[in-house]
Amino acid sequence: MSYIERKRRRRITALVSVFLALVALMWLAGVRRKHVAHSGQVVQFTADANTIVIAQANDADTLDPSDVGSADTLNVARMLFGTLYDVSPQGELQPFLAESYQYSDDGRDITFKLRPGLACEDGSPLTASDVAYSFDRAANPRNHFTGNASGFLIPSIGYEGSHVIDPLTVSIHTAKYNPIAIGLISEMLVMCRQPYEHMSLREASTHPSATGPYRLAEWVHDDRIVLERNPHFKLRQTRYERVVWRVIPEGSTRTAELLAGDVDLITQVPPDQIDAIRNSETAKVETVTSTRRVYVGFNMRKKFADTDGGKAIQDPRVRQALQYAIDVPTICEALLRTPCSRAATLVVPRNDHSGIAPTPFDPDRAEKLLDAAGYPRGKDGVRFHLKLQAPRTLYGDGNVAQAIGQYLTDIGVETEVDLLDLSVYVLLTRQHEAGPLFLLGTGGSTWSALYDMSDLSTQDSGTNYTSWHDGLFFAAWKDLEQTKDPAQQQEIMNGMLREFHEGAPWLMLYFQPDVYGVSNRVHWTPRADEFISLY
Repeated sequence: MSYIERKRRRRITALVSVFLALVALMWLAGVRRKHVAHSGQVVQFTADANTIVIAQANDADTLDPSDVGSADTLNVARMLFGTLYDVSPQGELQPFLAESYQYSDDGRDITFKLRPGLACEDGSPLTASDVAYSFDRAANPRNHFTGNASGFLIPSIGYEGSHVIDPLTVSIHTAKYNPIAIGLISEMLVMCRQPYEHMSLREASTHPSATGPYRLAEWVHDDRIVLERNPHFKLRQTRYERVVWRVIPEGSTRTAELLAGDVDLITQVPPDQIDAIRNSETAKVETVTSTRRVYVGFNMRKKFADTDGGKAIQDPRVRQALQYAIDVPTICEALLRTPCSRAATLVVPRNDHSGIAPTPFDPDRAEKLLDAAGYPRGKDGVRFHLKLQAPRTLYGDGNVAQAIGQYLTDIGVETEVDLLDLSVYVLLTRQHEAGPLFLLGTGGSTWSALYDMSDLSTQDSGTNYTSWHDGLFFAAWKDLEQTKDPAQQQEIMNGMLREFHEGAPWLMLYFQPDVYGVSNRVHWTPRADEFISLY
């Protein structure tokens, strides 16, 4: 029996179990779920026009705006904190807390004009000083932040400091001109200085002081986060008075809660739950191809080079050969239950003008290339050994990692798959210690190829998880700094993408199909950038 056939049989067994669980839960559907608040009061979250209940697999790891990193956490944080600019569902940059910006002649200073009348959670004015503090706090190395702001945004824009010009005007100083700085800054969460100056980092992680449309009402760890409308936020009208984020790790349980009417929207619908939702009378499936690049990274740090497989993947010829071993469309159809195409580069297809084609599935070619690279099969049929690390609860719940391990083993690369708890895995990847192979998904954008490429903005950037050190690729960033001509920028980017393709630091897979379950009472359309917007 083949690997895929075994997986199909297991799914059938799982569906039977899920069906029995659904029967039991639907029998109890008339009983409303009750939650006990910190105060000891009983709080009921029911389906009404003023409350939406969203279920996701993971709790927020922190609500400190300077340190949030995961997609699940960012979705909560973006409801709590405003940004200077943001991105529309169509991928357009638009004003938010700021009403305009202007580059200096040399492009190194970006001056933002804030909207008048902005307020902190306590009602005090939000000013340019708060914006400067938000950048400085994230950039401060003494805080040891590892999230999106410090690990990606600050180094990507080359942030060097802020200057407050007047209460509504702030200038952001960067080391160099960056043509996508505004888009990067659209992810920088803005906080108010006063409350955070009086909190420890530990307190700040659990006591957010809002600048966005909602404020924190309650957080019961590993159970729920309850947000309520922020009365001091006047920029946009929110649809709901309350947003309840429930933490439900098991996909089948999220589905059961949706079908029972206890949840309005669920994320990460498991493949074996899609039909149950589609065939129900209470909910529907909404699918979108996201901007999240799912790939297998080759960790080229010296610590892995002492093993036979870790040494082998230092050779770009080996990394290129392994690309041909993976049948990506079959993984999507059989394991994700959603068609998808193989990714060609790290850039979202709508913004990729390099002309590079995806690598086809051709295991015979993979074997020939490995032979030519000096890694023939041994007497036992094995060329070398590798370990592939992956999280249990993302990118196919481990099944995708198991399939990749089998495909590599089939061409003589004996692959051990090591599935880890998400908290452990996130720490390993942030520290660049996962590997030598690791399965990862990193967010891309709807608005810029350069944003997608900024995962590799420098050799030592926090998001260069493979520690790839190609001189030509990284030197080209300086060429981009020296031109503002879009045609010349595109030519440079195309050359960088060809270098990436040949260097193959990522084993390319697909852009994550995002599958949501949505109650029929809710009218909501998913975004490709994974942001759950309720405006």
